Amino acid sequence: MKRIITFILSLLLPIICAGTANAKGVDYKTFVIGDETKPTVNKPEFSLLLSGGGDWPYEAFRIFAKKSGNGHLVYLRAPDESFDDKELQAAQNEFYNDIGGFSSVRTIAFYDRKAAYDPFILEKIKNADAIFLAGGDQSRYINYWKGTPLADALNAHIKANKPFGGTSAGLAVQGEFLYSCADSVSVVSEEALKNPLDKRSSIETDFIKTDIMKGIFTDSHFKERDRLGRLVSFVHKAQSMYKQKIYGLGIDEQTVLLVDGDGIGKVYSNTGGYAWLFDNIPINTTNPKAALKLQDVKATAVASYSTINLATKQVDNPAFIRNYNVENGKLVTKAKWSLAIHGGAGVLEPGDMSPEKEKLYRAGLDASLAAGQAVLEKGGSSLDAVEAAVRVMEDNPLFNAGKGAVFTAQGTNELDAAIMDGASLKAGAVAGVTRTKNPISLARKVMEKSGRLMLARDGADRFSIENGLEQVDPSYYYTDERWQQLQLWRAKKFSEIDQTHKFGTVGAVALDQNGNLAAATSTGGLTGKVFGRIGDTPIIGAGTIAVNGYAAVSCTGTGEYFIRESAGRQIVDRMRWNHQDIHSAAYDTIMSIGALGGDGGLIAMDKDGNAAFAINDVGMYRGFVSSDETKRLTSIYPVDVIKAEGKAAKTSNEMH
Repeated sequence: MKRIITFILSLLLPIICAGTANAKGVDYKTFVIGDETKPTVNKPEFSLLLSGGGDWPYEAFRIFAKKSGNGHLVYLRAPDESFDDKELQAAQNEFYNDIGGFSSVRTIAFYDRKAAYDPFILEKIKNADAIFLAGGDQSRYINYWKGTPLADALNAHIKANKPFGGTSAGLAVQGEFLYSCADSVSVVSEEALKNPLDKRSSIETDFIKTDIMKGIFTDSHFKERDRLGRLVSFVHKAQSMYKQKIYGLGIDEQTVLLVDGDGIGKVYSNTGGYAWLFDNIPINTTNPKAALKLQDVKATAVASYSTINLATKQVDNPAFIRNYNVENGKLVTKAKWSLAIHGGAGVLEPGDMSPEKEKLYRAGLDASLAAGQAVLEKGGSSLDAVEAAVRVMEDNPLFNAGKGAVFTAQGTNELDAAIMDGASLKAGAVAGVTRTKNPISLARKVMEKSGRLMLARDGADRFSIENGLEQVDPSYYYTDERWQQLQLWRAKKFSEIDQTHKFGTVGAVALDQNGNLAAATSTGGLTGKVFGRIGDTPIIGAGTIAVNGYAAVSCTGTGEYFIRESAGRQIVDRMRWNHQDIHSAAYDTIMSIGALGGDGGLIAMDKDGNAAFAINDVGMYRGFVSSDETKRLTSIYPVDVIKAEGKAAKTSNEMH
């Protein structure tokens, strides 16, 4: 019985082997935990795990274990000789005990190139259901493995569609092109950019061969060690050497890009980190002594809610898109700006309006975008941009604001507007204005000159005159279409009123090159409104809000519901306290309004210039333009989705 117990206990202890009898100068050490004789029930499925280093997000690693068929993992490393056996087994134990899902985990630590020819090791690689490469010094992987039977065995494992992964240095060697760190002293961004073809920026290829990693150069510890510049320089040098287009892929610490067999990758992170895809790094020749100079290098951030197709290099729903310039050996962010507008919401489906009228609406939206774009492209403020964009729609009789305002029950026009500066949190609003041509400009005057936030009716009209804003006779606001809508309302023939522009507020949100947000909204209200009714438009925190670092919002719809839900403020709070992105915050807010019975839509923009267009069961006239997508984009129908660089602007149809 004693011998049986001793035998059982021996199975539970790690197995320790060495390539030679002497601890010093061994070719390799190996350890194992678990039962290597246990059959793998499910066939392994290909998965590529790219980890940026640091603590591992276990969710991704558990999926990796499942992809192995819950079989046997071989963990490869090339450590410094100072590591003791306990340290060498730490990650092995983490895989087996903390992550779980593996029948066994074997560590093989390499100390010499001779180990890459060892039959015992090659047999373990051949029988592995999954392989994972540790961090450390990637130059050792190159020196110990490249051109050996071990490299052939690793590539045979990948070709057999079995899971493969690595962290830090183990990630860095997985691209088709890689930095080999030949002198074992890591090059930093500054020196790589100043000496782009220097021999210390040592580039290798023809090592780990994975089809979906073709044309990709990888790097780890990306944001934390400020490696953006060096990856750009490495890609530039690799393209100069190999005369082909290459993409850069960097992974942040505590972040994993997990890729399936179709090349579709998803990010998992403990810290909200990203995978970064770099594109548009030109192929050219550079004097080795000259600092790198490039324009419009494009970086796309892949977040946990994004997907990336490594085969096509397309990112769906990126966290942001940034452009960089390299000037005199320094990587600088190219100034970014962004503008989104809406022209009101309605029950819109293709065919609801004539082609001629649709063209007029799109032209009106385009003109509004052009006005705001002209401000932002020249470095103007977001406040100037949203005012300019809204003024154009106020001057257009198609939109229910300014010239196109609807009539009250008494047959008059009463206009509301608001504007807010995200940098200072200053705001101005007017309600019941009757003679100012552009109420949005009056709202801004209130913000800047009145010492108050909101003025209404006669007082607002007097303030407008005293501050020199352009006045018009009330007949200016008359349009036959709006007058006929009032007559139908008076006759209680509500179903005959044109539903394609049911909620006729206009608005704009913008981010300028200084990173400041602003929002502006203007409306004529509802047809047949009574008793001096005021909706959400001039209510800061309801129909209009801008807060730097979070969001700018402009709403359109049944204002009472937007006020009750504090719609604009709700989006900011969802982002600040719930850590939601702009798209989910906008979607959840418009759905909460719908749950109360309110209809309409809203536009929202975050600190990176990403825009969301959230609509609950209606369409919305809308538009978008940015420094990343300078072609002005307009949409009307629910299925008519705005897209810019794969995402940037998004409707509620795409959000869920």
